[in-house]
Formats: sequence, structure tokens, C-alpha cells
Amino acid sequence: MQMTFRWYGEGNDQIKLSDIRQIPGVEGIVWALHDKLPGEIWQQSEIAAVKKQLDEYGFNMDVVESVNVHDDIKIGLPTRDQYIENYKQTLRNLAPFGVKVVTYNFMPIFDWTRTDLFHPVGDGSTALYYEKAKIQQDYKEMASYILENLHGLTFPGWEPERMARLDDLFEAYRPVTKEKLWENLKYFLEAIMPTCRETGIKMAIHMDDPPWDIFGIPRLLVDKEAIHHFLNMVDDPHNCLCLCSGSLGANPNNDVPDIIRSCCGRIAFAHIRNIRHFPNGDFSEASHRDRDGETGILEIMRAYHDCGFEGYIRPDHGRHLWGEGPGTCRPGYGLYDRALGIMYMLGCWDMLEREAGKI
Repeated sequence: MQMTFRWYGEGNDQIKLSDIRQIPGVEGIVWALHDKLPGEIWQQSEIAAVKKQLDEYGFNMDVVESVNVHDDIKIGLPTRDQYIENYKQTLRNLAPFGVKVVTYNFMPIFDWTRTDLFHPVGDGSTALYYEKAKIQQDYKEMASYILENLHGLTFPGWEPERMARLDDLFEAYRPVTKEKLWENLKYFLEAIMPTCRETGIKMAIHMDDPPWDIFGIPRLLVDKEAIHHFLNMVDDPHNCLCLCSGSLGANPNNDVPDIIRSCCGRIAFAHIRNIRHFPNGDFSEASHRDRDGETGILEIMRAYHDCGFEGYIRPDHGRHLWGEGPGTCRPGYGLYDRALGIMYMLGCWDMLEREAGKI
């Protein structure tokens, strides 16, 4: 496996590349052009500027997260073809810089959804939290809360320009059933696969987070059955997964290690995070230590190792530690707990390698 770390870019992330450089084992930065709106073409000059920053610290830029998909593509409007052409040009512009994986999602309107961005977890740290009862209420209230607590930082899927027209978006998505959303995803993938084969870039879809419908809008990548439907729907080696243990693990019925074993050859990128469940359906992010949650981190690492996984991996959401909080830390993306998570994962991996006689 190849360890990476997500970074939101200069001026948009309190963490410095020099900080990340001190975490053992990190080879690449998972990056994006976060000032670009969905549907805009990423220009080579913009990509080159990021490459120059990463080169200074010896990081590769193999993985991009996220090149967001325009709503017109998800809805299936006639204008989608132009946005697909823009997407294909972005892939062509990324390829000369060594990009090998592009992560995206196909979640309508909202990206990941939480109700508390800095929830106390009992040890002095805070974490992202999902309160099930609140998601039954006003989507505007939830969206406003998240935007207000980003303190001016940008987050993919939560662009203020889009969030300002939530009512229009909900109305536009009203005719989009789950079946229609699957059709629109297939249309998009079949259109871009020739460009993926041309450039060698793998498209890695992120799981829906949380893995169930919210506010009456459908979610697709929610369980093992849906994942295999996705892979069979466009059966191309460039049509891959960004398998997120936390997104799937939010549903305690999902056996994440089993899902990994069932489709490991099509996983281009792995997100590792831990979830703690509560009896009423709420859940909280937890440390990467296996016993601190119910996602099964040890068996997840074993599943990847048994499968001979050689793709990219990163710690996903972590707690906010040691003074990190609103205004000083991007929700879910502090420095310290993700660094701890990396060392935990590498420790698991080294032990598995030793058991296999490889080190």
C-alpha cells in the first residue's frame, strides 16, 4: 500500500506541508483545486502550481480528491454533455502531471452529512457526530450550521454558491429516483471511460456518507450489493472504488472487511476511519484504534494485506486534539489524530508483513 495524507492547499488548510513531511511513511498528498466549482475545467497552469509546492517536500500528487461532478450530470439534464466534456478535459490536463487516481462521488446535493462538527467525545477531544433525529428536520438549518462552522474554509460538496440555492436544487432533484440516479451515473461513466483508458487514470467513486437516503434524496453506494452492482454496471478496470470504511461502517450491518475481500481488485484508493455507534442510530467518529469503534480496523487492514493491496490509502476523519477546534482546525481534518492513525495503520501493516515473512 502507499500511504497518503489529504491536504486542502495553501491558504485553505491550517496544516503545512512541512508538518506532514514529519509523519513517517507518507509518500503522497491527496489534493484538489478547491477553488474550482463543479463543472469547471482544471487548467494545467493551476495543476503545475500545486505540483511545484509538493515537489519541494518530495510528495507525489498521484491522487486527486475531489473533481466534483456537476449537478446537471447527476440530474440528467441536456446540458450534462458539455459538463462531461469539461470533465474529460480536466482528466487530460491532470495526466501529464502523473495523476493516477481521481476520486469523486455521486451524492445528490450534499456531500458527507453531519449534525455536529466538534462534538465532545469524553476525553477532551471532539469529533464529527451524526444525530439521526436532526436529519429528519430542516435541511437548511443543517446546511447553515455546517457552513458557519467552516470559518471561511472551502469543503468539496459544500460550496457556498450551491448551498445558497438549496430550494432550487431540491426541486431539480425531485424527479430523480434511485433508478434514475443509477442511470445517470452509468451514462457519465460510459462517457468518460475512453478518456480514462487514454490517460491511464482510474476513477474511484467514494461511498455515500451516510449510507442511507437523507431528506428524501437517494443514496447509491451504501452496501455490498450496491457496490457490486456499480462495478458490474460499467465493468472496466478504470472504473474503481474509493472504499471508505467509515462511510460503510456507519451502518453496523455492513461487514467492511468482507466487502474489501469481495472487490479488492477494483479498489484504487482506501479511506480508513473508525465509527462508534449508539443504540438510537446516532454515530460518532472515533480514533483509528480498533477497540475505540465498531468498524473493525484490524480486520480491515488484514483484508487489504491478504488481498495484496498495492493502491493508495489514507487516514480519514480524525478527532480534534490538543487545542484543535473551531477556527483553528478543519472539521474532521486535524493534524494530530490523522498522524496517530497513520502510525496505527503502519504498525498493523508491519506486523502483517512480518507474519507473512516479508520483513
